[in-house]
Amino acid sequence: MTTTQTPTETSHPTPLAPGLAGHSLATDPAVEGAIDTLVDRVTEHAKAITDVRPAQGEMAASFDELVARAEAMKGRPLLYKYIGSGVGNGALVELADGSVKWDMIIGIGVHMFGHSHPELVRAATRASIEDVAKSGNLMTNASAYAFGEKLVEFAKRNSRLSEAFITTSGAVANESAIKIAYQKHAPASRVIAFEHCFMGRTVTMAQIGDSAGGRQGIPLTTQVDYMPFYDPIEAEAMGVAKYIDRAKARLQQYITRYPGQHACFIFELVQGEGGFNTAPREFFVELMEMCKANDIAVWDDEIQSFGRTRNMFAYETYGVGEYVDLFCVGKMTQACATLWTEDYKPKPGLLSGTFTGNATDFAVGLKMLELLEGGDYYGDNGLIARHHKAFVEQVDALAKKHPEWFPVTEKMSGVSGGEGGMMRFTPFGGDQKKVIAACKACFEEGVILFWCGHGPYHVRMLPPMGVMRLEDWPRVFEVVERALAKVAG
Repeated sequence: MTTTQTPTETSHPTPLAPGLAGHSLATDPAVEGAIDTLVDRVTEHAKAITDVRPAQGEMAASFDELVARAEAMKGRPLLYKYIGSGVGNGALVELADGSVKWDMIIGIGVHMFGHSHPELVRAATRASIEDVAKSGNLMTNASAYAFGEKLVEFAKRNSRLSEAFITTSGAVANESAIKIAYQKHAPASRVIAFEHCFMGRTVTMAQIGDSAGGRQGIPLTTQVDYMPFYDPIEAEAMGVAKYIDRAKARLQQYITRYPGQHACFIFELVQGEGGFNTAPREFFVELMEMCKANDIAVWDDEIQSFGRTRNMFAYETYGVGEYVDLFCVGKMTQACATLWTEDYKPKPGLLSGTFTGNATDFAVGLKMLELLEGGDYYGDNGLIARHHKAFVEQVDALAKKHPEWFPVTEKMSGVSGGEGGMMRFTPFGGDQKKVIAACKACFEEGVILFWCGHGPYHVRMLPPMGVMRLEDWPRVFEVVERALAKVAG
């Protein structure tokens, strides 16, 4: 097999002018040949990974030592004993104990194209020979701007977003967004967010995120007013229109109680940690229009949902791009960013930072954006929608086979849910201990996934749909069934 490419001025993600040493390096046939060889060798070694397998006994001692070192360094046990070998094959990943597992959580949503993807290995390898590993806001190579330009280009198609600030993590992207909102609406100091939201681990974002454990011991200096997220069971019982009117009344209470004091309303169009919760378009539109009428910034947090709904941007899926003033993205894009409209352009000095990311972040992030754009992922019959359908079929079949594992409580709207590539299912009535036990049992059996929600609790998946095949779903759920059987006893 060969993946040789003829080096050209466009082999590098940011073409450089002839005469530069950088241009010579980017178009050097010997360098490109070496990269071809590396990509081919990675691909060849990855071919050995074809199916789930248990830990290999002869590797147990060295793996236990690795785990002990990791736990000593962190000062606490590892939640999952996951230490990768550095090689995988698409949706399958090899761990350092010799086991192979289906990766259905991909670093909680980072690796859309799975493990050892040749085009991403190529992009990362090419970027790794740049003169410096880190880029910053004062001095950077061109790849950071190429990534940012592509992101803004895509964002502009169905929104008023026009510029971007690249940063090191999703939480810091959120920090940038809240600074912009505060500056625009000074002296407003309050924030509106949905119940069960998650915003990140910085001091400010931990205060906004609706998790007592996440802010334990942190001084509460950020003033947050929480709105209930859409509840489909309640909405069906009282009627959707009346339910939305009640939500509007709740928002109006906050606006009346604190006139002119709200800088922004943070919208997770699909809640991530909160339970992969969704809502109809009209729920968001009515609240966003109230924000517009009361000079409150509409902030769309898509750090987990970007790329995974039926459109590249969740605001496209829900048709609310015209309302969005601030937007944050990360995870799947490798590098993270805050975007804003012309009306929210920050003043010089507000946003900066020594680091924006690694050269490989930008190169791989740019390639991922191109792969998303060039693939058959989006639309009502796109690959993401078809994967969601296949997932639901597997859950339904498992629930039919083992109804005792899937009781439906009054707090549940069904045993499966989510949106697109954000998938959840709810065994054992959403009981917290059993759901967490199920996730850990799945890991031991050979499927990596995680939990979400706050009563009911759900098992969640963020599968690598860039590489996963539709015919893989039965194989994944064979392992899930074995794991649930252990928990069910």
